Amino acid sequence: MDAYEAIVSKRDTRRYATRPIPDEVLQRILQAGRMAGSAKNAQPVRFVVLQSREAKESLAEHGQWATHVVEAPVAIAVVLTPEGDEPGAPFTLFRGPFDAGRAAQNMMVVAWSLGIASCPASMHDGEGAAKALGLPEGHVVANVIAFGYPEEGQPLHGGRQRLPLADVVHWERW
Repeated sequence: MDAYEAIVSKRDTRRYATRPIPDEVLQRILQAGRMAGSAKNAQPVRFVVLQSREAKESLAEHGQWATHVVEAPVAIAVVLTPEGDEPGAPFTLFRGPFDAGRAAQNMMVVAWSLGIASCPASMHDGEGAAKALGLPEGHVVANVIAFGYPEEGQPLHGGRQRLPLADVVHWERW
């Protein structure tokens, strides 16, 4: 599957088969995240890989709609470090969160190109999520992504359609 096909066909999926993700495939997914661009090459993004049910349950309790994280064979927490920002300053609006989003999207698109479905989950209790992962002080969970082969028989689109291109694109001015 080429990049364009992976992007336009990928949909968030919350139901996964119990089939494990092979280590070499997981390494490709992580490498795709690592290779995402980074503002001023600050590289503030790190990953925590969770495969045990206990670790996924401990983390998922800090997100309001994160039960799919527990059922997925793998969950990856996308973490922002304070490095790369001004000393003592909070994450900048565009640098850290934008870099985290770029890394997450890279991982999800590559996973889908390899036949692996995914779905992000927000951690509404950020402090609890950081504690569950044992993060050093100043590190923040930007997002958590569940990964797994899609459960057979489950639709991969949820029946929802995307807005037409003409409704989302404006030329020169709004």
